[in-house]
This record gives sequence, structure tokens and C-alpha cells, in this order.
Amino acid sequence: MEDKKASQEDNANEAQMVHKQGGWITFPFITGSMLGLSLAISGVLSNFIVYLIEEYNVKSIDAAQISNIIGGCTGLAPVVGAVAADAYFGCFPVVAFSSVVSVLSLILFTLSATIRSLRPVPCTSTVALCKPSSTDNFAILYAAVALLVLGVGGSQVNIVTMGANQFDKVKDQDIFFNWYYILLYLATIIGATIIVYIQDNVSWGLGFGLCTASNAVSLLVLLLGGKYYARPVAQGSPFSSLAQVVMAAIRKRKVVELSGGEGVDHYHGRSGDGAKLSSHVAPSQSFRFLNCAAVITPEDIDSHNNSNNNPWKLCSVEQVEDLKKLIRLIPLWTSTIFVSISVGIQSSFTVLQALTMNRSLGPHFTIPAGSIGVSVLATVVVTLTILDRLIFPLCHNFTLRTPTTLQRIGAGFAFNIVATMASALVERTRINIVWEHHKEKSPMWIVPMSAMWLLLPLAVTGFAEALHFPGQVAFYYQEFPKKLKSTATGMVALFIALGFYLSTAVVDLVRKATDWLPDNINGSKLENVYWMLTVVGVVNFGYYLMCARLYVSQSTVDEKVEAGAS
Repeated sequence: MEDKKASQEDNANEAQMVHKQGGWITFPFITGSMLGLSLAISGVLSNFIVYLIEEYNVKSIDAAQISNIIGGCTGLAPVVGAVAADAYFGCFPVVAFSSVVSVLSLILFTLSATIRSLRPVPCTSTVALCKPSSTDNFAILYAAVALLVLGVGGSQVNIVTMGANQFDKVKDQDIFFNWYYILLYLATIIGATIIVYIQDNVSWGLGFGLCTASNAVSLLVLLLGGKYYARPVAQGSPFSSLAQVVMAAIRKRKVVELSGGEGVDHYHGRSGDGAKLSSHVAPSQSFRFLNCAAVITPEDIDSHNNSNNNPWKLCSVEQVEDLKKLIRLIPLWTSTIFVSISVGIQSSFTVLQALTMNRSLGPHFTIPAGSIGVSVLATVVVTLTILDRLIFPLCHNFTLRTPTTLQRIGAGFAFNIVATMASALVERTRINIVWEHHKEKSPMWIVPMSAMWLLLPLAVTGFAEALHFPGQVAFYYQEFPKKLKSTATGMVALFIALGFYLSTAVVDLVRKATDWLPDNINGSKLENVYWMLTVVGVVNFGYYLMCARLYVSQSTVDEKVEAGAS
């Protein structure tokens, strides 16, 4: 009895310790780690195009293409990292491991910038005398990039999920998210300005070295808070149940006609003690071919224990409905990919434009080309603040409602079209000046036009992103199945990744089919590329409006199913 009592006390003490874990005490450790990591990553990726051109003698368009591919990888990797954390390891181990990997990556970047033999001989006077990089040079560089992608993949999404896991109350989670993203944008802006300025005006080695130090400090801060973190146990992959529905539906395709008939018994899963759950709610009638996966046939019942024999032959109604939710989202999801293509092309070519324009602010300061994109981040921060504190409250006061997530996404898509139009007009002005001075054959001739003109289309892009990006995160989180909530935000990263990959393919196609994009940006017809994006953007916007109009929200589907059951 005494042993049993002591064991109960130990369990109570252990439960009390677990209860004490989490909460606001973890906030400085998690956000401190995020600040250092985000600053380091931003300091590398914001100026990577310039690094390739100036230090590796890569042609401008090729450098933009390489940057887009890396952007796609850093967008896709977090989805894989999120699945690994949710299904197998948990957030903290994955974030810690990824932070170590990113430190190793930045060490390689620093070595590539400081050891002269790791880079090709610098260009002398003309591009024709530039010696291309050797395979060994690129091997070191791409090894650093691969490790950086791996580091970003394990940390970017999981660290914010890890932070949200520290709080039980929704109010606390909302406060955490607000401050997290404010600090995230702040760190990104610092990396894209101060670090990039040091790289351009002091040395690449010092710039990458500061990124390495920042990442190392972020890892130390993360580990120091280890004893305070709440660490939910990994639940296993939620995608296996979706695969089971597909397999069960294929195996039972001959009984699909029975799935909508009266008197058909549908499987609703089992309770924690193994008892079969009963419900009068039948599967919805959309995508009826999947309903047969939940139909109970004699072969599904074991005569000895009356239990489900094989989850790959019989699935619950909830599993079937979860898969249907994802299928309904596919059209809307595909309509967002083009926006990422447009943003990827605009961001990379804007850097190339800035390299050939006057970036001076006074006699002693020149804006780094890689810092031009900061205007997008700054506009997002300002716009989100105005929307949250002014526009949305006013809408609610006058109309008793605020814009829906789909309306916000649509407005963002419309302004993205305006952004590509503005980019086309700015480029038209820039190239006219090049022709007036007959400098179309001079690759790096500095156009007597202020690079500040590039901030206008980028500001419109930032305004559009402030509308559609948070709207998409909220929309997917609301509409995804409960078991896939943590993966819902990863969907945004996924279409961003696909957009960057496809932007590379689009540029390749344009280069093969037209003469718009030669290696010399001053002799290009980049204006036509922006007008092409504008036209396709209008078509995509029409496609989005059609998808949004036809989409039936999950709450509406649930109401119809319950009404039919009653």
C-alpha cells in the first residue's frame, strides 16, 4: 500500500511539473531563437542573386533562375519538416536539429566568401573576360545551400507551431501569433538591410560571418529554454488515414451504388475502449464514389471479435469526409499558385533592375540592390496594422460585418495584377532611357533613373500580400480537417514553393520562345514579361472568382449533412 501511495505521489508530482511547462516563460526563448535564425536566413537569401553575379560570375538571368529554385526549395521544405514533426519527432527536436544544420550551412557560406580559391577569378573589365565558376566552386556553394534548405525546412513552420503549443487559451495563442509575426518581419528587415549593406560595402565574409554568429546565438537561446517547453507527443501521420480511404474506395468500387441506398450501414469508428460508435449521420453526397469506403460489408466483420479487420478496407465516415474537404479545396488552391509565380518573377527581376539603376541616397549612401525587396515587408506590416486597427473595425461598425477570408484573398489577387502593371510601366521608363543613351549593349550601365521608382510596384505587391497571405492562412486553417490543422498553414508554404519552381519554368519558356530575356538586362524586353503576367493574372483572377463562388464552406456542408440525418 505504501509503495502504491508513493507511486501515486510521484505521478502527481510529475503531472504537476508537466503542467508547469509552457506558458509565457517560453516566449523569450522561442522568439529569441526565431529572431536570430530569421536574421541569418534573410541576410543570406536577400542578397544571393548579387553574390552569384559578383563573386561567381553567373549571368544575371541565370542568377535569378537559381534564386527562384532556391526560393522554391525553402518554401517546400517546411511542409516536409512540419509532417516530420507532427508525425514522428515533435517540434523541439526537429527545430534544434535544423538549427544545428543551418549553422553548418552558414559556416560553409562564410568559408566560400573568405577563401579565395573557393571562388573563380574576378571579372576584369568586360563580361567577355569573366572566367566561369568551376564545378568545385559550385559544389561548396550548393552544399551550403542544401544545408540551409534543410535547416529552414525543420525550423520555419515548426518553431511557430512549437510556440503556439505552449498555450492552452486561444487568447494567449492569438497574442503570441501577433508578436511572433511582428518580430519575424523585423528580423527579416534587419537581415535584408544591415547584413546586406555589410556584404555589399564591407565584405561578404563579414556579412556571412555575422549571419553564422546570429544563428549560433539563436540555437543557444533555444536550448537554454529546453526545460520550460511543453512538448506534445507526436500523433503519427494524418495522411495515412486519407490514403486508407482511397485504397478502400478502390477495393470497394463495385459496391459504390450501395453507398447511397437506404438501410446501408456505415462505419463511424470506435471509442477509446474499442466499442463501436453508432451514428445516424451518413456521408455527404458529394464525391459519392468515396462513400463506399465507409460501407460495412460482411467481409469487413471478424466473426470472432466483431472488430474492424483491416483499416485499408473499411474507413470511418469521418475519414471519408476529411478527404472530401481536401478535394473541395483543390480548385481554390490551384488559383493561388499563379500569384506566387508572379511574385517570384517580380522579386528576382527587380533586383536585376536595381543593379542597373541609381541607388544613391545622398552623396555617402547607396541602397544595396538586395535590400529593395524590404519595401514589400514594410508595406505588409503597415497595411496589416491599418487593416486590423482601422479598416476592419470601421467595416464592422457600418455594415456589422468584416470582409470574409475569400473576399480578402480576392482583393489581394486584384492588387497583385496592379503591381505587375506598375512594374511594366517602371521598366518601360527605364528601358526608354537606355535606348535614348544607346546603351542597350552595355550590361551593367547605370541608368540615370532613381531605383526608388521600383518601390512603387513593390509597395503594391506588399499591400496585396497583406490581404491575401493572412487570408489564405486563416481560410485553410478553418476549412482543413481537425487532424490536419497544423499542416493547414503549411499549404501556404507549399504553393509558394510551387510558385517559385514554376516561375523558373516560365522564365525558361520565355527565353526559348522569345528574345525578351537575353543575358543583358539593358538589352531585354522585360516590360513584355510583366505585361504577360498582367494578362495571365486577369485570367487567373476570373478563375478564382468562379472557384470562390462555387465553393461550399465546410460549415455549410456539415449543416446539410446534419439536416439530412434528422
